[in-house]
Amino acid sequence: MDSDLLTKGFLDIPIDFSLDLFSEINKLKKEKNAIILAHYYQDADIQDIADYIGDSLGLSQEAARTDADIIVFAGVHFMAETAKILSPHKKVLLPDLNAGCSLADSCPADKFATFKKLHPDHLVISYINCTAELKTLTDIVCTSTNAVQIVESLPIDQKIIFAPDKNLGAYINKKTGRNMILWDGACMVHEIFSLEKITKLKNQHPNAKLLAHPECEANLLEIADYIGSTTGILKYSTQSPATEFIVATEAGIIHQMQKANPLKTFIPAPPNNSCACNDCPHMKLNTLEKLYNCLKYEQPEILLSEELIREAKKPIIRMLELSAQFGL
Repeated sequence: MDSDLLTKGFLDIPIDFSLDLFSEINKLKKEKNAIILAHYYQDADIQDIADYIGDSLGLSQEAARTDADIIVFAGVHFMAETAKILSPHKKVLLPDLNAGCSLADSCPADKFATFKKLHPDHLVISYINCTAELKTLTDIVCTSTNAVQIVESLPIDQKIIFAPDKNLGAYINKKTGRNMILWDGACMVHEIFSLEKITKLKNQHPNAKLLAHPECEANLLEIADYIGSTTGILKYSTQSPATEFIVATEAGIIHQMQKANPLKTFIPAPPNNSCACNDCPHMKLNTLEKLYNCLKYEQPEILLSEELIREAKKPIIRMLELSAQFGL
């Protein structure tokens, strides 16, 4: 195939729009023994065609245990990297290589390495939303699902650096009473929510529960009725007797919330921007058309060196071991 077709970060190949992409993608999956893993923040069409939908922890676990020959990761770059690290002999594809992450980008590995040298007696815990290079500088990876338990599993006097999300780190410090040193990084989506607009929205919907991801800023978390991972938010909305919810995380998760609870109302938390949307622009780079081309031509592929895979795998395996221990 002409390598020039990948210069945009995805296969820019015209598609016959008379095709039933759902049907064609399902055919290709069977022919190639492929599996599609999709994050909750993907577009509804991609979630509906996926074999597994989940948050970072669930996707990591599924990537580790799948017997598929090809993993198509409908998410962002660091997630596809994680799948490759856990399944190095499988072909891992990402529909659009430009699907990055503002949080991962906020913590370049070279700058973090310098920062780490200033605290040589500290153990490093990194949120899974980081690059493979940062994982090589990490002792234990965590997700928003298991972060509190992982920190609490360590001795109380253990000195810790937490990277890259300062908001999640501050939340963990508050929950555990620790004093971890926090890298100054954040997710662009979870930092744009407007406390003023959300307060007004709560006044308009007094019975609505405010559900927030711990990557949100502290002043928003203080007024939340529930704080948790994307999976935790989904479970809470299903189990709660409440019928209205204000959702302070990326709006893609509302698709699954509505499917699981068709009689309940879900309101995206309003952000501080003119478009009144809280979509992740990186997540939304993946489309059904790109996914089809990606699977058909088996490009773009995630390629990592053996050394990078070996070193980045260590903290992920430690996380998976601890998660199994906690029953997460």
